[in-house]
Amino acid sequence: MELSKKIVLARKKQGLTQEDLAGLAHVTVRTIQRIENGESIPRAFTIKALAQALETSFEELINETENEGLEDKPGLPESVVAGNEKHFLQNLCLSCFSYLVIPFVHFLIPVYLLRKHGLSHPETVAAARTIIRQQIYWIISLHALMLLTLGYNLLVAAHFNKTYLISYLLPFFAMYLLNAFIIVATLQQINQLKLASVKC
Repeated sequence: MELSKKIVLARKKQGLTQEDLAGLAHVTVRTIQRIENGESIPRAFTIKALAQALETSFEELINETENEGLEDKPGLPESVVAGNEKHFLQNLCLSCFSYLVIPFVHFLIPVYLLRKHGLSHPETVAAARTIIRQQIYWIISLHALMLLTLGYNLLVAAHFNKTYLISYLLPFFAMYLLNAFIIVATLQQINQLKLASVKC
């Protein structure tokens, strides 16, 4: 039996509405509707929350074949619920190229887009936050590398020949190039996401 049908049967057996189950599992009603309609494949932590709310076990909701691929993996989801959410993730990722103009606060643009866009699927929100975190980590890494370059240059200038100094443009442009690769790689991951099909 499919996971969606098991959840519907377990919910009705407990005498719960979709709203009741959503409240007990701490997810949105729309998430419950999509899972029960087979429109999306829930992650392992969501299934565990549903199992607890339905007073059943994680193992009873899924069998071994269904359990494959449900591990809590960081990063992008394997599927998104609708094309508009995939399109949003693409735009969010492309907005990260604003680092070329405003490198130290550019992450505020995708943050603004995430807050403005009403995403309903938790996995899409998690993927968007992952993209934003990547940019924040890049900013921290850029600053750390520039400080290391400064420290190295000060040390060399004080104790050795000044001809061994490192140009600050070298690590700066290297980090710029690295971030471009990160954004393009993430965009390719998003383009490969499968849209969950709606079952009648």
